[in-house]
This record gives sequence, C-alpha cells and structure tokens, in this order.
Amino acid sequence: MIESIVTEIQNNTYKPIEINIDRELTSQEIDIISDLENIFPKSDFYFIKNRVSLIFNLREIDLSFFQNKLNKLMNTYQINGSDNIFTQLLDHIKNIKSYGLKGNKRLYVDYNKERKVKNRKAKEAERGVYYYAQDHNFSKKNNELPEEFINQVICGDSAEILKKLPDNCVDLVFTSPPYNFGLDYENHKDGTDWNEYFDKIFAVFKECIRIVKFGGRIIVNVQPLFSDYIPIHHIISNFFMKNKMIWRGEILWEKNNYNCKYTAWGSWKSPSNPYMKYTWEFLEIFCKGDLKHKGDSNKADITGDEFKKWVYAKWSIAPERNMKEYDHPAMFPEKLVEQILKLFSFENDVIFDPFNGVGTTTKVAKQFNRKFIGIDISEEYTKKAKDRLKNVDHQRTLK
Repeated sequence: MIESIVTEIQNNTYKPIEINIDRELTSQEIDIISDLENIFPKSDFYFIKNRVSLIFNLREIDLSFFQNKLNKLMNTYQINGSDNIFTQLLDHIKNIKSYGLKGNKRLYVDYNKERKVKNRKAKEAERGVYYYAQDHNFSKKNNELPEEFINQVICGDSAEILKKLPDNCVDLVFTSPPYNFGLDYENHKDGTDWNEYFDKIFAVFKECIRIVKFGGRIIVNVQPLFSDYIPIHHIISNFFMKNKMIWRGEILWEKNNYNCKYTAWGSWKSPSNPYMKYTWEFLEIFCKGDLKHKGDSNKADITGDEFKKWVYAKWSIAPERNMKEYDHPAMFPEKLVEQILKLFSFENDVIFDPFNGVGTTTKVAKQFNRKFIGIDISEEYTKKAKDRLKNVDHQRTLK
C-alpha cells in the first residue's frame, strides 16, 4: 500500500501540501482527518502523517464543499484558533493559483496535460503573428473621453456623433449591430440590401477603430444569416483585419435554444440540400495595435474561478427572456455583458456601445463600476436605456 502511494506521488498524480507540526496529532485532529477521508474519496485527496509533518495529497476538490464540511467538523471537535493545522491547510489550498475546473471541482493534477509545441516563441516569430496587422499606423497616445460624453446615453447616428470624439479615448467597444434579418426594430428598417447594410455598419465600425485606445478591444456579437448563406461573422472579421485590427479570437455563445420552427430542414432525409440548425451566436474579438490592455491590476474584478471558466471560449448563457417588456426584438442578456466586461476590461474603463438599443451594455457597465457611453438612433430605445440606468446597484453579480 505504502509503495503504491509513493509511486502515485512520484508520478505526480497528487499534489502534496505539507503542514509542519513536529508533534503528535491530537485525538480531535485524528478524528477530523478520519471523518474527512470517510466523506471524500481517495481519488480527491488523502493524508499521510510522518515524523514532523502532515502531508495532504491533493488531486481535485470542491473547495466550497470541503471548507463547509471542515468548518463543521472543527466546530464539532472544538478545534479553535486561526492557526491550527486545518486553517493552515485551507490557506495553502486557496493560495494554489494554477488549477483546472471540472464541474464544481478544482483539478490540480494533469489539468494542463496537452501536447506542447517545442520552441513555440521562435516558431511564432518565424511565421509572423498577426502578420496582417503588423504594418498599422495607430497612435500609441491614448486620450481621455470628454467629460460631456462620460456616462451618457445619446440618441442619434453613431457614425456622425462619433466624429465629435477624439482618437484613442474608449477602452472597450461591445455591441451587436442590427441583424438585417427583417426584425421589427423601432425606427429602423431591418432587412435592407446587403451592400447597403455593410456600408452603414462599417462606417460606424471605422469610427470605433479610431476612438478605441491603443491596446483596447472591440467585441462584436453577431449571428450569421444561415438561411441566406451570408457569413456575417466572417465578413465583419475580414473588415477589421483589413483595417489592421488584431483578431484575438471568438467566443461561441451557446444559447441552448432548441426551439425548431421547421417540420423539414432542407432536403428531408436526403444529402441533396440539408438545412443546418444553429443554437449559438459568435462574439468576434479584436485588439488595436497590441494584445495587452494596460490597466491597474487592483481594478480587475474577475475571480480566479470566473477567469478559468470564461477563458474556455464556449459560454452557455440563456438568451434574454424580457424582450417583450422592452419591445425590442434582439437583446442580448445581461449575463453575457457581465462576462465580457469582467474578462476584457478593468473597473473605471470606458465602455461604448454604438448600437445601444434599450441599454443592456450601459446598464451592466454602470453596475460593474465602468464608465460608459451608448448611442442609438431610436428615441424610444434611448429613453428606455436611460430608465434602466436609474437605481442600478453597483457590483451586483448577475445570476
């Protein structure tokens, strides 16, 4: 038994945490250890006591559940004080920053086991990272957003209003342009000629590129029109790349919406022309001049668990359920905005939505202590966006 345990540790199937004690364990401590090992399987962790220390061999753990059980056991066995071996153990576990996630568990062993590319940096340099954006002429001098635009929701044409803003004054643009699917927007004809549609949104995006800071980001939520075979996400990405923006990646927003409206999809039970059904949308992410967005690390409000979950670029978030309340046909949910803002911006950053609609972006920006500006051409939507800003609670994590 001892030989197999030693072999497992040597093979790195457990991460050992050593608590120095240099004494015999008390009967209460032994009982707590025994109870923990009865509650949790050995595949999660196990203890070893040697002459001078207690070793906690950890593979994976639901930290909240473990902490809750441990606190109850310490109360039961009257283990007090802030420096006992179990509080030390908890501190050690919490201070481990590198781990993977598996459901509610933190995985500490083999979570990053993947094929590595040898000499990756040298090979990247040889290939040329984001070669299409290397010859940009973006200024590195960032400017402040003029005071009269800070925390404002404005009714008007973004392409025109943005001309009043200086270069490099916004940290993050997050938006979803009109779909052009034929939806019933207030004061906007949706479903125009495709060339006209792209001319209009690209005029806005051209200004967004100008006003976003060096190192800032532009993130566009978009759904291709599969029925018309128009890959909008590719066309928009191509536009930004041609304008020297760095494509940082894309997030697949899985809406889990399996409400199919068709009794037959294309060629029923035939390869001749099957029609594909999609339950997700895309978030295309672009950077201006540099992948790194500089900011005060103390103003980062994302937790370790949130970071590890959200950098996995498939987000399962339910679609907005209250669109009828706001009479808007294409709102994204507040949770989507929260994750974007916390992953890609700092507190006090300036967030901008040029197609602000009824103000989901600006509302969540205010909730999470960001400055904001939103523009929309509809007076009705702009009024609703302003109403949503009233009585917003700061730092409220959305469920």
